[in-house]
Order: sequence, then structure tokens, then C-alpha cells
Amino acid sequence: EERDEVRRILIALGQRLVSRDNCWAKIMGPYFISKNAPLYPEVTPLARALVAAAPERIVWGSDWPHPGARALMPEDHVLADLLAEWVPDEAQRRRVLVDNPARLYGF
Repeated sequence: EERDEVRRILIALGQRLVSRDNCWAKIMGPYFISKNAPLYPEVTPLARALVAAAPERIVWGSDWPHPGARALMPEDHVLADLLAEWVPDEAQRRRVLVDNPARLYGF
């Protein structure tokens, strides 16, 4: 289907971009690209692909207070739980939540 092909292309472009040494990405705000609340299942492949492409340059944020969530305000605990779906490996989740932000922001 055409929509699936567009998704594949966008994922490939995202992977290519974050594979550059000078590019970081923050996985957050699934409501920016999906209306399928609360779990936004079509966002999971993109998040996983970005983490796979640059595991040392991905960070996560809740995007609170969610300025882009116009139609449906997300529940913060649901967004936090999505991280386990997007980054299923516990060691990698620690990198995304602790180690990578410390490097990026100089903590």
C-alpha cells in the first residue's frame, strides 16, 4: 500500500539522518505523527528504527505539557510506558534515559 511505502521511506530517511555522528534524536510526542491514541502503534517501528540506527545518540522526553496535543491530551504515564515498547532492552533504555542525555547535555 502507498501509505506503508511512505512510512518505509520516512523510517529509512530518519535512520540515515541519525546515523550521522553529529545528529541526535529525541523520541517523544507520538501524537505529532499519529492519531491512534493512546498507544500510537505505528510510531513503534519508527522509534525502534531510530534507536537501532544510533543507540548512542537517542534521548527520550515526555514533551510535557504537550503543546502539540490539540485534540486529545495524552496521559503521561501511558507515554512513559510506551518507552518500554519502543526500547525493549533494559540496558538500552538506560542509555536513552540516563547515559545519552548526560553526554548530550553535559551532566
